[in-house]
Amino acid sequence: MSGFQFIPQVKKHQQEVIDFLEANRISFEEVDITMLEEQRLWMYKNIPEEKRPEKGNPLPPQIFNGTVYCGDYEDFFLSKEANTVFSFLGVNS
Repeated sequence: MSGFQFIPQVKKHQQEVIDFLEANRISFEEVDITMLEEQRLWMYKNIPEEKRPEKGNPLPPQIFNGTVYCGDYEDFFLSKEANTVFSFLGVNS
């Protein structure tokens, strides 16, 4: 599978998270790590070791509440399925 096939999936996952946050009026800051080297390095450094892939870098979206790591898209999706997404995000419903 080429890297180009991942791009639409990453964008779809990012948009799904953004749509959820907007629909629930949860304030957030979207950070484009492709444009901000300092932010990208901060993100990579603050993702727990067990959530890092064996090879390469973690794919977006990676979700933080301030400096607290919440999880990745899979964690977000599972929390939506379990109806625990507000707890996952560390916000009040």
